[in-house]
Amino acid sequence: MTTTVDWAPVDLRGPFDFSFDRKRVAQDFRMETKYVHFQLNGRRVGKESYALNLHYDPETSPAGNVDQYTVSELQLQTNDSPPVTIPQLRNWTYTFNPTLSGDERGPLWGISQEKFISLTDDQEKALPFSIRYAAYVNFIDFHSFNDIFTRPMKFGKGIQDLKEIGQRIVHPASFIEASVKFVNEIKPGSTFQNGEVSLELKGVSVVDGAPCALVGYDAGDSKVKMVIPDPSGKESVTEGVDQYKGDIYVNLVTLGVRKATLDEHMVQETSTQGSPSRINEYTVRHILLRSVG
Repeated sequence: MTTTVDWAPVDLRGPFDFSFDRKRVAQDFRMETKYVHFQLNGRRVGKESYALNLHYDPETSPAGNVDQYTVSELQLQTNDSPPVTIPQLRNWTYTFNPTLSGDERGPLWGISQEKFISLTDDQEKALPFSIRYAAYVNFIDFHSFNDIFTRPMKFGKGIQDLKEIGQRIVHPASFIEASVKFVNEIKPGSTFQNGEVSLELKGVSVVDGAPCALVGYDAGDSKVKMVIPDPSGKESVTEGVDQYKGDIYVNLVTLGVRKATLDEHMVQETSTQGSPSRINEYTVRHILLRSVG
């Protein structure tokens, strides 16, 4: 079998240039996310899978230079149940705004949390908080790959500083503590703190015939704390450690993301007000993102 490779006028020995803006062309993406939950004795207790299909349209605002995304479909599978879809998200369009940080000016990156409050599946079954929150996180993960790690940074070192294979930089996202408040279901004071976030130009590759730079990222030892109220007025507090890393394949001609992966390991303990018991859990998460079509 012969593979046709669209070898563009790029010197694959370097130096490389990631400092220019990527080509703005319509594009479709599919991101598959898998969670597997374990007790600390190794016993598997559950799993969920998500498949997010997104369509990207550049410059849809009269002002230009605005990224608009439309959800084609978000599919969910819990344990071995048949897959279902989430009708409220089908054909939902939002505008990605990297300047919004989730403060009073607007929701993080323009992604409304309120959209995820009352989701049901296509069988009209209400989805629990954990599923709705994970559905929201799908969009945060997508833009982390597609827009945060792979676009030039105005302040601090970023992908634009990777010039040669083997070079490594420390990203400004290092040690940042970000709020993970989620409407009224995760309270203020809940945070996720990165460890030392690094980017490394690991080599070159080919994805679907396109020459790509292989950029590895690693967030080191991260920390999470979530404060969650229940209907009785009590609070549960989840605290733990998190390690995530992966690879991003960046098209050397367009600087668009062709493929990305994530492997994440989380160990967490949950305590509830008035209860001496503790719940310990180990969760593994894997993501595969691809540009399709």
